[in-house]
Amino acid sequence: MISLYYLLLIIIGFGALIKGAEWLIDGASSLAARWGMSDFVIGLTIVSFGTSAPELLVSLVASLSGNADMAIGNVIGSNISNILLILGVTAIVATKPLAIRHGTVWKELPFMLLSMILLGVFANDILIDGGSTSVIRRSEGIALLGFFAIFIYYTFGLGKNEEDGADHVVKKPISSSIMWITIGLAGLIIGGKLSVDSASLLALQLGFSEAFIAVTIVALGTSLPELVTSIIAAKKGKVDVAVGNVVGSNLFNVFFVLGTTATITPIAFNNALQADLALAIFASVLIFIAMFYGKRFKLGTTKGLQLLVLYIAYIIFVSMRG
Repeated sequence: MISLYYLLLIIIGFGALIKGAEWLIDGASSLAARWGMSDFVIGLTIVSFGTSAPELLVSLVASLSGNADMAIGNVIGSNISNILLILGVTAIVATKPLAIRHGTVWKELPFMLLSMILLGVFANDILIDGGSTSVIRRSEGIALLGFFAIFIYYTFGLGKNEEDGADHVVKKPISSSIMWITIGLAGLIIGGKLSVDSASLLALQLGFSEAFIAVTIVALGTSLPELVTSIIAAKKGKVDVAVGNVVGSNLFNVFFVLGTTATITPIAFNNALQADLALAIFASVLIFIAMFYGKRFKLGTTKGLQLLVLYIAYIIFVSMRG
């Protein structure tokens, strides 16, 4: 009976995620049309920042609780999930290949790669400086926040210079759009937490180890809002929102989430996470390279399957590592 209860909560949680994603996308698209901003810019900012709220909360609480591995591992794992799992699944379920804008390929994707390389540099005092420990210090946290400010400035300019891509959307009153964005974000956060907590308790009851739960359910849990939002956006034909959500979330995770967390309290980096960090950097390079083979600037079913297979291999690796 308890298992059925947890299963019901998981279903309710996913329902909240799906409806929350729909409300968020509709409200954000309406806001984009009202302000003359493209779907991509709104996905790069409002949608991506909102869906990254779970990562921000987890990293801040974990760091303040002295659990540095959770704080930084959450961000690295989430960025891996965003590229390999979310873009992979979205490309597979989309009705047609995801068309990636040239500007995204040559500007936003390299900027996302830069964020991961910077994290690799800041988190490797032992390898680079020969220190005894590796710590992301307050000064480095402030530097990450500085890059976040540059990203926001760039995005603001992008919104002003681009042609409006949301002319086809019904322009609701701004207050109404903001209300639906807020309700949608609340649905994503509540639905994600309900699904993760219930799934974790169900897994424990069925005899799975906490280590396995941590690298599967919890790691996926903070990425559920991005996953559901991107899939719903692709189904609605809003490819720019889906892609912008992933790119924006990864940038937000490194520059703002880790920047804010490290500024409040320095984050010690566990050398055991080197393989995960390397994969996150590799995934950022891979998605850039994927734009130039097969159908250029498109992410179709075949490429989506390749990303998904790599993600499954990573989960198997982490599970075996313990």
